[in-house]
Amino acid sequence: MSLDEVKEQPQAIDALTRALKAGQVHHAWLFQGPDGVGKELTALGLAQAMTCPVKPNVGCGTCASCQKIAKRNHPDVTWVMPEEEFVSRGLAARSDFAGTPSRDIRIEQIRKLQERLAFRALEAPYKLALIVTAHAMNPPAQNALLKTLEEPPKDTILVLISSATDKLLPTIRSRCAKASFGPLSPQFIAQHLMAKKKVEPALAEQIAAMSAGSLSRALELNPKALAHRKELIEQFEALVPGDARGWLALAETMGADRQTAEDALEILQTWNHDVALAQVGGTGLVNVDLQALAVSAGAKVSHANLHRRTVLIDEARNAITQRNGAARLQLERMLVEMFAS
Repeated sequence: MSLDEVKEQPQAIDALTRALKAGQVHHAWLFQGPDGVGKELTALGLAQAMTCPVKPNVGCGTCASCQKIAKRNHPDVTWVMPEEEFVSRGLAARSDFAGTPSRDIRIEQIRKLQERLAFRALEAPYKLALIVTAHAMNPPAQNALLKTLEEPPKDTILVLISSATDKLLPTIRSRCAKASFGPLSPQFIAQHLMAKKKVEPALAEQIAAMSAGSLSRALELNPKALAHRKELIEQFEALVPGDARGWLALAETMGADRQTAEDALEILQTWNHDVALAQVGGTGLVNVDLQALAVSAGAKVSHANLHRRTVLIDEARNAITQRNGAARLQLERMLVEMFAS
C-alpha cells in the first residue's frame, strides 16, 4: 500500500506527498471528509511511508514494517478508536472490556496513548498515533489530547480521522494540518462493485447513486436493503395528518433498535434531499428509481415544511446518537411534530 494507490483524493494525497518529499510532515494532521472515502486507508499509507525502511517517505507496502502496519500490530503505530468500534471490527471481544464497550473515545484511552508516545520508537524512526473517529472523543479526552498537540513528543506524528470535525474543539482543529477528502464519484464506486463484487451493472449504478460517495456504504448495501429503503420511503409518504396510528406504527418499525433507527433516519434525510431537488426540477437524485414519487411528494409539501422535516430528522438523530435517547420515543416525537400540525 502506498499513497499513490489511494484513488480519487488528489487534493489530500498531493498535500501529504509534498510534505513527505520536503521532509516537513506536520506533527499533527486532521483527515476530514465523509465516511468511506479513503481517509483511514490514507492514514495507513502515511504510516507506512513514515516507517518503511525500504522506501522511506514513500512506503513499499510489502516489507515487514509495512505488513505489520497493515495488520495493525506495528509496535510504533497506535490505533485509537471507541471500544465499540474495536468490537464491531472484530479487533476485540466485548469480554475484553470492563462493562459495556464505550461508543466514545475516553480520557483513559488518551492517557494510555500519551504514556506510549512518551517512550522511544522501537523499530521505526517515528511513532504514529491514528485516532479513528476522532470526533467520538468526549470533552475530557479532547482536552487531554490538547497537551500532546501543544507539546508533541519528539518524532511523533498524530493523525486524527473525522467525518464530523465540527464536534472537535476549535483548539484541536487549529493545531492540525488539514487534508480534505471528498465523496467518491458514482462511476468509481459502480466500477469497483462490478469488478470486485461482480455486481450487475444496473444494480451497481443504483447502489453507487445511493452511497453518497461512500464506498463503505456502497459495500454495505444489498438488494434486500434497497427493497427495505423503498418500502420505508413509501410508508413515510403514505402518512397523513390526523392518522396517529400510522405515525406510531412507522415509529415502531423504524425504532426496532438503535442501528435500525439511525439507518432509517439517514434514508429519510436523503429522501428529503431528493424531494427538494425534485421540487426545483433538479437532477442527480440518490433514489433514482423513485423519481416519480419524489416529484409527487414535492408537489404536496411546501419548502418551509420540507426544511422543518430536515431539522426534525437531524434533531432525532442527534438525540439518539449523541444523547443516548430512546430510539422509538424520539421517532414518535419526530413524526408527531411533522404531521400533527
